[in-house]
Amino acid sequence: MKTPNVVFNGIGSYVPENVVTNEDFLNHEFYMEDGKPFDIPNEEIIKKFEKITGIRERRYANDDQLNSDLGALAAENALKNSTINKEDLDYIIYAQNFGDMEAGTNRVDNMPSLAAKVKHKLKIQNPDVVCYDIVFGCPGWVQGVIQAYQMIRSGFCRNIMVIGAETLSRCVDPHDRDGMIFSDGAGATIVSASYDDDRKGILGFANRTDANEELNYLAMGKSNKAGLDDNARYIKMKGRKIYEYALDEVATAMQSALKRSGIFMENIKKVLIHQANEKMDEAILRKLGQLYDLRLEAKNMMPMTIQKFGNNSVATVPVMLDMVLKGEIEGHEIKEGDDIILASVGAGMHINAIIYRM
Repeated sequence: MKTPNVVFNGIGSYVPENVVTNEDFLNHEFYMEDGKPFDIPNEEIIKKFEKITGIRERRYANDDQLNSDLGALAAENALKNSTINKEDLDYIIYAQNFGDMEAGTNRVDNMPSLAAKVKHKLKIQNPDVVCYDIVFGCPGWVQGVIQAYQMIRSGFCRNIMVIGAETLSRCVDPHDRDGMIFSDGAGATIVSASYDDDRKGILGFANRTDANEELNYLAMGKSNKAGLDDNARYIKMKGRKIYEYALDEVATAMQSALKRSGIFMENIKKVLIHQANEKMDEAILRKLGQLYDLRLEAKNMMPMTIQKFGNNSVATVPVMLDMVLKGEIEGHEIKEGDDIILASVGAGMHINAIIYRM
């Protein structure tokens, strides 16, 4: 039997309506890692934060919305944009990290799986639609797409839904300035087999895990404010270490994916990188250009959503792809036949990259 192309057959996203600006943090009490309060005003902390990350505002889910609710809304949008019936799915893969954490609880809930919850919310009756979640840090959606690609190429599947959704606003330390980075959102994609003669869809990929000292670059820890709640755990990050690691390794992963796909960097039209830090993403693009002795302009090649949406983890890449395809990011468009890169980095530490032809 002919080996199929593996293509995106429907993309959808959902970003909560609740806008939280940097000014909303002016009255927060920020503490350093050693538990001491900052000796500079919040205005200065926030100004420096915005200059480094590029983040001006972010979106938080409403208190009555769970992670799986966001994922189901994105999934519905993806199905509307696809050519398949929901009952024809073979798998639902849900990339997430903290499950359905209720507002105000700081308690992880991963049972049942969020993928199964979405199947229930979508009222899918077919028992052969198999559901599971993956925990892969921020690169989870990209990794889910890689898994879908492998499953479809094996010949046993035709249609797989991959969701990336998170409510990080519920697991950030309100006394840690890094908490301003994180946000909520969801993206979903139908990944399908295509038997067109033209080569398109996923052309190649690369992924890796570094779990020596890198393991603790992103991990859970106590609040920076001593005695707040010794039983609660929040996202803690070593920002400088992550920046250095990403700068060294993400461009190399994209280069590996290009080699495996047989595509030249000169042919790449857009590079969609996980939205963690504006300056970091721009530096990664420059590093990628240096590997090929090319001058890559971020303004032309790299769409960004972090300024308005912050870092919503696994959702950043699919949300951004959906917005570009809908013409919702000024100055950026992707046309049929364009070669693009999708890449991400995050807790693990994990890195992955996909070369995709529209």
